[in-house]
Amino acid sequence: MTGNPARILVWDWAIRLVHWLMVILVPLLWWTAEEGHMEWHKGFGLTMFGMVLFRLIWGCIGTWTARFIPMVQRIGSLPSYLAKLRAQGYHPTFGHSPLAVLSVFALLLALTVQITTGLFSVDVDGLESGPLSVLVSFETGRQFAEIHEFNFNLLAALIGLHITAIAIYRFVLKEKLVRPMLSGRRPSSDFTNEQLPENRIRPIRMIAAIFIALACTLAVANFG
Repeated sequence: MTGNPARILVWDWAIRLVHWLMVILVPLLWWTAEEGHMEWHKGFGLTMFGMVLFRLIWGCIGTWTARFIPMVQRIGSLPSYLAKLRAQGYHPTFGHSPLAVLSVFALLLALTVQITTGLFSVDVDGLESGPLSVLVSFETGRQFAEIHEFNFNLLAALIGLHITAIAIYRFVLKEKLVRPMLSGRRPSSDFTNEQLPENRIRPIRMIAAIFIALACTLAVANFG
């Protein structure tokens, strides 16, 4: 076969957009909190809330590589996957590998905790608080704030592990994971021994996921 091999869609545009917006937002959230720009921090936090909510919905109704059920099913193959890595028998996986599944779930859980605690947090003087803090007492709001601060350290550690894993795949396994997350596509020759599932976007589901995430974000932003 001459020329470039046929390329197939692995990551839909919604997954890629959410991924890279999160990459931008996490350091912005850290910086605005550190510098005391709390109005910006709240705005970025609500944006992150909408994106994480969309990702959770899309994980239920989205494309095959976005959905959580196939990811959970892959966890069972983790021992054999690790054995192949040790034996230098690595082969690209269509979608998330078993290790990547664990990373995705850990990061989404940490982000969910971070956002939830931020929504209910109350600062020391009670002036800069989350939009849902009126639903809890001052003491409970302060507990949420403490968890919010501690959990960010955990989130930062998980992000560090994620970046380290990408570097190992790139320089040890010679696997470029960043490029497909930019273009969404990989050569079909990477998956010659794998039966590929249908992986197309259904527009009605996409519209529903966006609408629900946006409506919930606006409702939280305007609460009270």
